[in-house]
Amino acid sequence: MASHRNEKINGLIQRELSLIIIHKMKDSRIKDSNVSITKVKAAPDLKTATVYVSIFGDDRQKKVVLELLNNAKSFLRSSLGQVITVHSVPALSFEIDNSIEYGMHIEAILQSLKDDKKEMQDQNEHDS
Repeated sequence: MASHRNEKINGLIQRELSLIIIHKMKDSRIKDSNVSITKVKAAPDLKTATVYVSIFGDDRQKKVVLELLNNAKSFLRSSLGQVITVHSVPALSFEIDNSIEYGMHIEAILQSLKDDKKEMQDQNEHDS
């Protein structure tokens, strides 16, 4: 279980990294991909942090953007160090978070089931 301090730092890193990516990164492939940081999970010793990102686009675009973020780790870490006050800024690693897409997929399935049920009810009313 993460400590309260660790949770606060995770939130701070998430918020500040989002701002850095939006305002300081120049690569149009990142800006055009609608990158969103969904979660940050810093190690208890704060030496490393895994940053989960949601990237809208096809698989090729996701791979390119993830590679760009991982290549910009040192820039992002140093930029982060300028805005947060912790003893040492954790080393960053980026991973794709597909939870938003998965949620949208589940929502589409539920909507389809709801539509099928309504269609069956309408058909039964019509047959009666």
